[in-house]
Amino acid sequence: MSYTRLMQDIVGKYREAGQPWPAAKRTIAAWAVRNRVWQPQPSKLIDQCADEIARAMREEYFTDPQGRRVRAKHAAKFVQDGLQATLWGDIRSEDRRFFAVAFQQRRQQILGECQQLKTDVDSFNENRNSGEAIQIVFDFTMDLAEIEAEKAQRLAS
Repeated sequence: MSYTRLMQDIVGKYREAGQPWPAAKRTIAAWAVRNRVWQPQPSKLIDQCADEIARAMREEYFTDPQGRRVRAKHAAKFVQDGLQATLWGDIRSEDRRFFAVAFQQRRQQILGECQQLKTDVDSFNENRNSGEAIQIVFDFTMDLAEIEAEKAQRLAS
């Protein structure tokens, strides 16, 4: 069984045990640890540490000379010695080649999230929604323009 499937089974056991639902991930995790449904795996410690380091890198920001809040660290997948590796770079020091790859890959991740959201909304509307269909707009042009206008207004005041 994959680790992901094991985690999904824990959620199922949590629900079968009559625990509150919907639930926060920490609530489910606390229940799983308390009931010895999950225990730390030594082989997963490095994975856990790596995930926490990646989370911290994703949350590192700085202010650029134009006053923008910019994410400092970005990830990009490359093939090294015949193996795929995700490398992290700093926007203040890595070259254009690294960031052309990192930005395109991040765009593909966002596209994948949008595609999954559309699938989820379509399924809900067709199978569970008894009211007006939920509509999601995937053109972010106006959203981005509004955010930029709000930033410019804040900087001007």
